[in-house]
Amino acid sequence: MHEHYKSVSPTDDIAAVKTENRHQAKKQRYVRKEGNCNVVFRHVPEEWLLFVTDIFTTLVEIRWRVMFLIFALSYILSWLFFGILFWVIALAHGDVKDHTNDPCVYEVRSFTAAFLFSLETQTTIGYGFRGMSENCMIAIIIVTVQDVTSCFIDTFVIGIVVAKMASARKRAQTVGFSNCAVINLRDGYLCLSWRVGDFRRNHLVEGTARAQIVRSTMHATGKMDVTYEDLVIQQRDIILVTPTTICHRIEPGSPLYKMSLVDLRKADFELVVSFTYTDDSTGMLHQTRTSYTPAEILWGQLFQEMIRVGRRRYRVDYILFNRTAKVLVPEMNAEEYEHKKQLRPSPRHSPRSLTRPSPRSQRQNQENLLKLPIVTVELVNDGQPEPTVSTSSADKHQDTLTLPNDLTSTDL
Repeated sequence: MHEHYKSVSPTDDIAAVKTENRHQAKKQRYVRKEGNCNVVFRHVPEEWLLFVTDIFTTLVEIRWRVMFLIFALSYILSWLFFGILFWVIALAHGDVKDHTNDPCVYEVRSFTAAFLFSLETQTTIGYGFRGMSENCMIAIIIVTVQDVTSCFIDTFVIGIVVAKMASARKRAQTVGFSNCAVINLRDGYLCLSWRVGDFRRNHLVEGTARAQIVRSTMHATGKMDVTYEDLVIQQRDIILVTPTTICHRIEPGSPLYKMSLVDLRKADFELVVSFTYTDDSTGMLHQTRTSYTPAEILWGQLFQEMIRVGRRRYRVDYILFNRTAKVLVPEMNAEEYEHKKQLRPSPRHSPRSLTRPSPRSQRQNQENLLKLPIVTVELVNDGQPEPTVSTSSADKHQDTLTLPNDLTSTDL
């Protein structure tokens, strides 16, 4: 029976696992290992308008260096804009040429002074050297508008920074999947398994696991079709206190039911797995994703146990998170394995029990054993052959008895 079992891995040099398409060009992933989708959108109608309409989400999703540049420019440009306005007011009121008249803004008689006054007003520095006067109503209105604008810019910047620091993507990086998936026997069934774990100490709430087989087909016309097939997971809802192995039983209805080891090496698909959960610290919903190619699905491997029981608490060794061990697994697909398992005799019955007679024959044998034998005695003369007594039973067996010569009929 062991000749049907073999432990293999993608790196082993097994002649029986050689495929015909091993020289094909490497295909790009649909979902990268870190969880980002490998998709680029082009020629989106009114793309810039969409980004500007949802400016808050746009600023949250951009990189930090771009965000810092935008925020610095927003402050500098606002200072410059209102500084130009104050300089224009000083020119119109004659404060630049005539130093004897009452100015609109004290000590603002050049563009540099106007820019510094704008900066001091918006940042509420208040050196006490430059200030407003009651001579120009337009200057008072511009100062009021600048103060309100400064409050909006500060609120916007603080909100964007806080939202970006509390982004769900950063929390999702602390929940990870194993580098590979494995196929092994569990409870007599072929199962596909992968491991998920949380690297932080605070626990998660309401975690749900999901898996899909993604296939992309290129037609001769250049059309690309992407299909999705859901995998049934044995235990979808998980409280991720310790690293957990998520299992999919390969049974009828599974996309992997008719896929053997050789078929797996030839297959062209991508296993996309995700784990959606709620953080108990912030109450935010997060999702962690990754993908496995057929080369990353190890046939005949089992994840090593990484949880140890101590005297006071459980200990988890994350060094063993991605480590696997080889086990005996049939190379055939799940359909053939189930068929051979049904044809195999059960070890609880002996071979003699397979030839057990029917109940009718057992009843006839019991009746034959209960019947009494019939004895027949024949009298013969001396010249004739010796008489015999035949004992006949229901099974037609006869026994011969010889009578002595001195036995007469009277004695009989």
